[in-house]
Amino acid sequence: MWRAALLVLLPLAACGPVSREQAERDCFARARLAQQPRGEVGLGMDSRGRAAGNFEITVTSDYIQGRDPAAVYDACVYQKSGQLPSQPLYTRPDWRD
Repeated sequence: MWRAALLVLLPLAACGPVSREQAERDCFARARLAQQPRGEVGLGMDSRGRAAGNFEITVTSDYIQGRDPAAVYDACVYQKSGQLPSQPLYTRPDWRD
């Protein structure tokens, strides 16, 4: 009986709030994606000398809707931690437009 209850409640524990610091780390990437799409390109050669490559681009609905990255950041941190960010997004030293 206790095992069944534990198996039901364990996944719900993962839905609880995280620390504000963790939320800020998680939400920073989301704010950057609201600012502009991000992508990567990879080129190389395999062991047989054949060329190989890949291309990836990430475009979020926040960017498409033109949402302010600071508003995205604030809402995300609050949703994840129940607290406002410790400082505004645009005053963070690691934020560059």
